[in-house]
Amino acid sequence: MAERKAVITGVGVVAPGGIGKHAFWDLLSSGRTATRLISLFDATGFRSRVAAEVDFDARAAGLTARQTRRMDRAAQFAVVAAREAVADSGVDFERIEPDRVGVSIGTAVGCTSGLEEEYQVLSDSGRQWLVDHAYGVPHLYGYMVPSTLAAEVAWEVAAEGPVALVSTGCTSGIDAVGHAARLIEESSADVVIAGATDAPLSSITSACFDAIKATSVNNDDPEHASKPFDAERDGFVLGEGAGVLVLEEEQAAKRRGAAIYGRVAGYSTRSNAFHMTGLRPDGREMAEAIRVALGRAGRAPEDVGYVNAHGSGTRQNDRHETAAFKLSLGEHAYRVPVSSIKSMIGHSLGAIGSIEIVACALALTKQVVPPTANLQHPDPECDLDYVPREAREHKVDVVLSVGSGFGGFQSAVVLGAVR
Repeated sequence: MAERKAVITGVGVVAPGGIGKHAFWDLLSSGRTATRLISLFDATGFRSRVAAEVDFDARAAGLTARQTRRMDRAAQFAVVAAREAVADSGVDFERIEPDRVGVSIGTAVGCTSGLEEEYQVLSDSGRQWLVDHAYGVPHLYGYMVPSTLAAEVAWEVAAEGPVALVSTGCTSGIDAVGHAARLIEESSADVVIAGATDAPLSSITSACFDAIKATSVNNDDPEHASKPFDAERDGFVLGEGAGVLVLEEEQAAKRRGAAIYGRVAGYSTRSNAFHMTGLRPDGREMAEAIRVALGRAGRAPEDVGYVNAHGSGTRQNDRHETAAFKLSLGEHAYRVPVSSIKSMIGHSLGAIGSIEIVACALALTKQVVPPTANLQHPDPECDLDYVPREAREHKVDVVLSVGSGFGGFQSAVVLGAVR
């Protein structure tokens, strides 16, 4: 029996700066930023008042009033992105047995925005110690169960195969796609809707990151607040959004004449078992995830044509990643272009990994590497080619995308062109 491989045949994205793959790529390829002062809640008094918000109108995006009432903002993002990915793929789900269709959705913080909104109503903005459940929305229970995000996507495509919610912090988006590819490889499914979503822009999330001083305080210049690999960076910028992909078994996709963005060629994840938020400076765990992912893809370090970095914009992460690339890619680390799209769309926690995979799939097809915006004064300790400020035409057949998450998670995925 021929080895089964997973390929990407459809992409959908809800991101700051634009909804849909065309608006998303236009933002990235132009090097524009979508970071601004927070408008979704009153951020007066917060240490960091900068975020990358999605300009999202649920009705304009095609959701009904009932769906909007039922679903948290994160679920709305996921369903809209999934619809675009399905339409983009051209898959006729009526011709596929429902139990051969799976769903793998990642998230870091679940339905945070909905839970906070409902708590404010039930507690009368915190004035009542005992909350009154009678004021809650009918679907409040669903906000408490993150798996409802995966269920909403499954209902959208009538998937009756494996359905999973992956929550591994900021690597959730990569891990959800890695899990989906494995389902196809092991023949548990023929088509999997995979990706991640998060809508964390709320006062409770901002307060959490304020407490550990992880986010940027460049409130006077929000458009340039996210500065990965720059010596003047002062923390990451929170974002929100969703990235969803349609993964299919490669030979089946070819038989139906599908347009293929690329193959999910290799995936790996590791834990540093070290610290909830801290990273060892040598980057050993991320380097190991990269090494294994490349091995599973049957690729050597010098085959990599572009690296999508985690690039959060914290001093600790940027230096950790730089060390990991040198350790895993050797001398090729100095030759391959590396960039961080978080410089333009912020860090949407669990969602960002899948949004970045969408960007990588588009980079493969466009043969263009997105830039690291705002990179004006490179950190001397981050001495690789971080593609400052302007996109670059570049031959790309293999893309490496990595993620690093609180809890010590380190994940890597390799995408390869299908000729």
